[in-house]
Amino acid sequence: MHVRLVAFGIARDILKGKYLDFNFQGKTIGELKETLVTAYPDFSKLRSLSFAVSEEYRTDDFQLNEGNEVVVIPPVSGG
Repeated sequence: MHVRLVAFGIARDILKGKYLDFNFQGKTIGELKETLVTAYPDFSKLRSLSFAVSEEYRTDDFQLNEGNEVVVIPPVSGG
């Protein structure tokens, strides 16, 4: 499946850019997450990693569709 990743913060650093067209063998956010950790091991060092599609946070069982834009949201700190 082909999706477009949009990354912020440390996720952008790991992917070496804000946008990445990404192909993977899966259908869910969970499968995408597993594939990203395999392809980019630095993601495994983050204490959390969230994903959004259509401006809403999505759980690991969310079914992606071909061409979705998936926002990769790393842990946020601040106060």
